[in-house]
Amino acid sequence: MNLKDKKVLVIGLARSGMAAIKVLKKLGAQITLSESKKKEDIKEIEFLNENGVEIVDQSMEVFERDFDLVIKNPGVPFRTPMIERLNERNIPVITEIELAYQVAKPQHYIAITGTNGKTTTTTLTYDIISRAFPEKTHLCGNIGTPLCEIVMENNLMENEGHYIALEISNFQLVNIDKFRPDVATIINLTPDHIDFMGGLDAYYKSKTEVYRNMTDNDVFLLNADDSVVAEYTERYPVKCKTLSFSVDSESADCIIKDGYMCIKGEKVLPVDAIKIVGKHNLQNVIIAVAAAKAIGISNEIIIDAVSAFRGVEHRIEFVREINGIKYYNDSKGTNTDATITALKAFPKGVILLVGGFEKGLSMDEMKLHLGCVKKVIGFGACGKRLVNDLVGDDGIVVTTLDEAVAEANKIAESGDTVLLSPTTSSFDQYSCFEERGEHFKKIVNSL
Repeated sequence: MNLKDKKVLVIGLARSGMAAIKVLKKLGAQITLSESKKKEDIKEIEFLNENGVEIVDQSMEVFERDFDLVIKNPGVPFRTPMIERLNERNIPVITEIELAYQVAKPQHYIAITGTNGKTTTTTLTYDIISRAFPEKTHLCGNIGTPLCEIVMENNLMENEGHYIALEISNFQLVNIDKFRPDVATIINLTPDHIDFMGGLDAYYKSKTEVYRNMTDNDVFLLNADDSVVAEYTERYPVKCKTLSFSVDSESADCIIKDGYMCIKGEKVLPVDAIKIVGKHNLQNVIIAVAAAKAIGISNEIIIDAVSAFRGVEHRIEFVREINGIKYYNDSKGTNTDATITALKAFPKGVILLVGGFEKGLSMDEMKLHLGCVKKVIGFGACGKRLVNDLVGDDGIVVTTLDEAVAEANKIAESGDTVLLSPTTSSFDQYSCFEERGEHFKKIVNSL
């Protein structure tokens, strides 16, 4: 990709936009940043001014200008009038991940998408591979570090053969072009991001973009337990090698049998080496193990890495026990399926804290999994709606997370569990689920 003197528009700053700007600057592009914030509120303003970045607003006049390329921040909806206008004018719109992929030398990409389990699976995959290639393995993508940042920090425009464990969201997949991973998976598919995508079909279809460019020598890991994944991989066929995995049957390529995770008939990992709890984590581990085997990692390294893995922050994360009451931070539970998964980890006595940004998700399925729940407490913009849909007048509705924890403490008894698993995103009161989870832990640790 030759970008010297090309006119490139970056829509939305944040960390990924900033990383993209640094790559574009190195390549000699003429950069314009379209940002909704006022200039005085952009903390990177000094760097942008020093490097000749033109800063404009997001009025429609901006998108009538001529650009050779547009880099869209994943958080910017792809169905807005400004994006539609760029498409009408046949101006290419790509994501930061696509930019990084096209400007870097060839690397080994392990791309992990799906509705739930991405962060745990990607992190464990990274932990395994980094033990084999400690100087050449990187963790990035939707997990927090932009791929462009990794490209710059490790000079991947000049160096090749690194291993990239990449968590990739549907927001990042919508505008890919040539991105092609060596190994990829769709962990699962359940309702989410209807607000962003405009419907479930568009959301599910976007996930299939992860394997669109894969060819014969690449490997797609297929969830044999997920009927929706089966439907969409049939509608949008996988053209590369496929390895199926299952935690429910022994008919797939990657299974659990006789106390072992077995990959194509080989006993690779003793199940008792796994320290993270829950059936969903068996699925996450088998994907990471299969991905590691696909790129030639030894069983010894896999066993050592999995044995040492204790899970990820904000995903059913134990915070503290006070007077026999346990507190868990599941702030990454940003859809109903994630919260259902968290509830399955506890037999009884759960005081469930739900709420946040209104995504319009139905609570019908979740209502079937409230057997372990003692009380539901709603907070934030959609807290009242969630409580009404889940338990009606039996729930408690407050405004903030602080108030929700305070109410939980009033009714919690020894043996109970206070679980923050919001079922939705954090954007009503927080900038991200991490900020929400950190706030919850701060509240709990101050009790």
